[in-house]
Amino acid sequence: MDDPYQNNVYQQGTDIAGDNTYSTFGEGGQDSYGYQTDYPPQEEDAASDATEGHDEEDQMYEGEYQGIPHPDEIKAARRAAQAAAREKARAAATGVREDEELADQYEGIMEDCGHGRFQWTLFAVIGLALMADGVECYVVGFVLPSAEKDMCFSNAKKGMLGLIVYVGMMVGAFVWGGLADKIGRRQCLVTALGIHCVFAFLSSFAQGYGFFLFFRLCSGFGIGGSVPIVYTYYAEFLTMDKRGEHLSWLCMFWMMGGLYASFTAWGIIPHYGWGFSMGSEFQFHSWRVFVLVCALPAIGSLVGLMFMPESPRFLLENAKHDEAWMILKQVHDTNWRAKGEPERVFTVSQIKTPKQEDEFIEIQSSTGTAFQRWMVRTMTLVKQVMQNVMSLASPDLRLTGLFMAIIWFTMAFSYYGLSVWFPDMIKYLQYEEYESKVKLFHREKVENFHFNFSLENQVHKEGEYINDKFINIEIKSVKFEDSLFENCYFEDISSTQTFFENCTIKNTVFYNTDLWEEKFIDCILDNATFLHSKKGCHLNFQEENDILIYLVSFLGSLAVLPGNIISALFMDKIGRIHIIGGSMLISAGCTFFLFLSFSQAAIIAWQCLFCGTSVAAWNGIEVITVELYPTSKRATAFGVLNGLCKLAAILSSSIFSAFVGITKVIPILMSFSALVCGGLLALKLPETREKLLL
Repeated sequence: MDDPYQNNVYQQGTDIAGDNTYSTFGEGGQDSYGYQTDYPPQEEDAASDATEGHDEEDQMYEGEYQGIPHPDEIKAARRAAQAAAREKARAAATGVREDEELADQYEGIMEDCGHGRFQWTLFAVIGLALMADGVECYVVGFVLPSAEKDMCFSNAKKGMLGLIVYVGMMVGAFVWGGLADKIGRRQCLVTALGIHCVFAFLSSFAQGYGFFLFFRLCSGFGIGGSVPIVYTYYAEFLTMDKRGEHLSWLCMFWMMGGLYASFTAWGIIPHYGWGFSMGSEFQFHSWRVFVLVCALPAIGSLVGLMFMPESPRFLLENAKHDEAWMILKQVHDTNWRAKGEPERVFTVSQIKTPKQEDEFIEIQSSTGTAFQRWMVRTMTLVKQVMQNVMSLASPDLRLTGLFMAIIWFTMAFSYYGLSVWFPDMIKYLQYEEYESKVKLFHREKVENFHFNFSLENQVHKEGEYINDKFINIEIKSVKFEDSLFENCYFEDISSTQTFFENCTIKNTVFYNTDLWEEKFIDCILDNATFLHSKKGCHLNFQEENDILIYLVSFLGSLAVLPGNIISALFMDKIGRIHIIGGSMLISAGCTFFLFLSFSQAAIIAWQCLFCGTSVAAWNGIEVITVELYPTSKRATAFGVLNGLCKLAAILSSSIFSAFVGITKVIPILMSFSALVCGGLLALKLPETREKLLL
């Protein structure tokens, strides 16, 4: 049968380097795919309305006599440099020839598509997903002081909740990164964000510790896929000369997540009246409103992704030529229409594709059930993902992968460890200052007295309280030791950190108080009566929410802005490895200033300095991770490394918090050693600023 398109074939012209980048439709081999252009070729003598009546020889470029190059000459020189860089990269590449050709061709296509409205729209949409990841790292820390009182957390439960989100994010990064290389970047990101939003919503209504812990684990599992997918997804819409800068600008959304979480926590959590209750069994306090608000960036990204296409680079890798071509045409037309050139034609007629080694297994047997087909597909997908993970240890990727793993781990160990250490040290200094003002009462004897004022930060030893009344008061951080209470009456008491130790309680009534048996340590209760006791834990928002903690997190997040800007501007000028190594080594030097942190103000200042200097290393690590790995393994490698990052966060958070109030030497030396090791090793990585995305 005759080809209906054989008389309407467009042949791509020769590029600057002299190579035929795309072959004609009719000459394509089995590894290429041809397309008909949308418009017939224009006749040579045809003239546009805009140039009719003008003699081109009479036109004079006004900067010619000043020695200023013509814009067209600048553009041509830039294209020549890029073509030379591609030739250099292709000559140095060690991968499969088909991958090299596709990478070179895809780079040329993206240059023709330009950088414009489409990339900036995608930048905003997936930036919200990255922002959601930044928010998730702060949520539990901000709600913990309120949640532990609201749901009666013990110290062990509190520690588990603080780590469970990172466990979910660690597993999520590994799983979603692997799936993104087999299912698709957009589809996996949509699913991951959907899981995060659903379980974040459910966690805000969970009344018990077990359900809350499970929902936050699942929420972390969903949001864990955002970082590896977002960078992989966005990088595949960027040209080589735009990648470093624009991926660095994308990192600013993580900073915005910290600012958003800090600001909304300060504006919502301390307001007790923003919640509601339905009896004594269902409480919805303001910290739960904050949990809901924190899901808004993920929801916004999820909605935006509904209008975004799949990565054409991923589609080409999986031999989905038609879909990839249509998306590339969409990118091209969107950008040039926005630039006022709608007449530009997408001239790509042929796209090289690699040979497919793995084909997805389909069950076509009429005897198989739907469940059996689903099981085979699922097991095949799991097997493919695991094979992809194991391929990261191949000889050509093994050494680089080991270096990257160490750099990711050391950077995360230091950063997340100090991120926990800073606020914990501030709380410890506050506690020390508070303890220094404690009032000690020894062997006091009080009879027939009515306590109608609050008791705070006091220690009463060997006292005697006979026929006394404690009515409608608050008792905070008060300890009674070896004391006698006889014929006393307690009514409407709200207490915090209040205990009775080795006391004797005789003929005493406790009515409508939150003083229960757990607060009486080794006490003798002789005819003590507890009536209408307040069950559970009771939240005092004014006491449990310190504005300073929100301020510290806000300033720490804001401090990374200069580092973000500097790294974005210089990422392509001085190179990725110098950005990473220099930033980590400078950050290591900054850790020694922590030996001078004797006050809350000093800790805040050093925190801002550390965050500001270390963010450039984070930007460089994420950019170089995208560029080092081929398309078929890019998201998988990023997911594995990001999962390792979350493992380092779990370890460092536990270790650093254990030394608060004991010594600051060990956390500082551990951070310094990790940063120096990672910084020096980063200088051994290959530079990728002129490397094509294979």
